[in-house]
Amino acid sequence: MSKKFTTTVCLAVISLFLSLGQTAFAADKLVLKFAGQSAADHPATKFMSDIAKEIGEKTEGRVEVKVYPANQLGDYTLVYQEQIQGTIDMSCISVPSQFDPRMEVIYINGYVGDYNDVKRIFSQDGWMFKKMTEFNKRLGVKLLGFFIEGMIGTGTTKPAKSPLDPSVSQDVLVRVPNMDVYKLAAEAMGYRTVTVPYADVYQAIQTGVVEGVNGYPVAAAYTSLGDVIKHWYMTNYSLEVLNCMISEKSWAKIDPKDQKVIEEIFAQATIKSVDNAEKI
Repeated sequence: MSKKFTTTVCLAVISLFLSLGQTAFAADKLVLKFAGQSAADHPATKFMSDIAKEIGEKTEGRVEVKVYPANQLGDYTLVYQEQIQGTIDMSCISVPSQFDPRMEVIYINGYVGDYNDVKRIFSQDGWMFKKMTEFNKRLGVKLLGFFIEGMIGTGTTKPAKSPLDPSVSQDVLVRVPNMDVYKLAAEAMGYRTVTVPYADVYQAIQTGVVEGVNGYPVAAAYTSLGDVIKHWYMTNYSLEVLNCMISEKSWAKIDPKDQKVIEEIFAQATIKSVDNAEKI
């Protein structure tokens, strides 16, 4: 066997091993779909993108997170259902109560007085985190953290008659989520209500199907509905919060070391979102 032939064979074998090594590395990489409901320029989407980048960096590329904002993978009800099934990995969405009415506890009015209360209740050792973890776990979904959007108000296309007097009929039909806690609160303030899917709210206001929305924080109202809403009433009667979750089926695929990294990232991001909400 010639020396030249031997060298060629050795190089071929080395190339084969390198190729197999690269293939094995690629196979070890886990790609997760991260679904969101907020517009591309909404702070929640930046929050998601920052988390995705940090996860990639701190897991040294073992976990890649791809962000899909603006209901690209469906509205929050569909996304949550697919997380139960394991067909969507992660989300930063409103939590639908169709699967467990007790989850509406997160939207009850008046349980926080200021943003210090929010930090205490929504941190990973806080009461709300523990309670929502319990509710999600039985459905096969793991809670990772929260995006705190801020205190909420009501936006309308025509003036409410007396927005600070709940005894007066406001003569405005507003959209509310399909949850009793929102419907009852809006009606107690004198508004008529109707349920419209989140993805259809803009069109419903634009076409006059509804005359406003109740339950939006400032950032969401401005980025999503700013050119169709004419009046804004910042009543601060409750808190809008998005839940950051992952399918238990997807979570089980992640190495325990990387699971810990991801939990720490979401813990810090939750507190940072509270600070940002207070500044808005």
